[in-house]
Amino acid sequence: MTGCYCGSGVAYEACCGPIHEGSVKAGSAEVLMRARYSAFVTKKAEFLHQSLHPEHRHDHDVEATRRWAEGAQWLGLEIVAVEGGEEADEEGSVEFIATYKDHGMVRPHHEKGRFRKQDGDWYFVDGELVAPKTEKRSQPKIGRNDPCPCGSGKKYKKCCGA
Repeated sequence: MTGCYCGSGVAYEACCGPIHEGSVKAGSAEVLMRARYSAFVTKKAEFLHQSLHPEHRHDHDVEATRRWAEGAQWLGLEIVAVEGGEEADEEGSVEFIATYKDHGMVRPHHEKGRFRKQDGDWYFVDGELVAPKTEKRSQPKIGRNDPCPCGSGKKYKKCCGA
């Protein structure tokens, strides 16, 4: 048995595997989010389509989803925040970062997904990308004609900035 791809610490066969097979239902929005991530890793595009809320399936491209799942190397899932989405709830949201490698570049997919329960089953409704936070410099910017901070006595553009 291997650890589940979703990072839960439980074996795949006891975590997302039974959800993918349909023998167990996702008990919360977070569990469904983890199962959807694992479906990308295991290239189960049909599960991704079936776990999409029925009202949102009409424009879902299963083949495009399959190509993305197969073309990327999935590196890990981080759950950032969960709001609602428990067994007694009807709606919930899960903010997550799914990291993957595509064409040699490591990319984070940071999203806040909305989930809704219908007839006792959790479904993914839609997601909103989370913009990266703006970072401010803690030190002033070095100009091209400023002295190089390495102490060489040369201009930055002719030394470390070259």
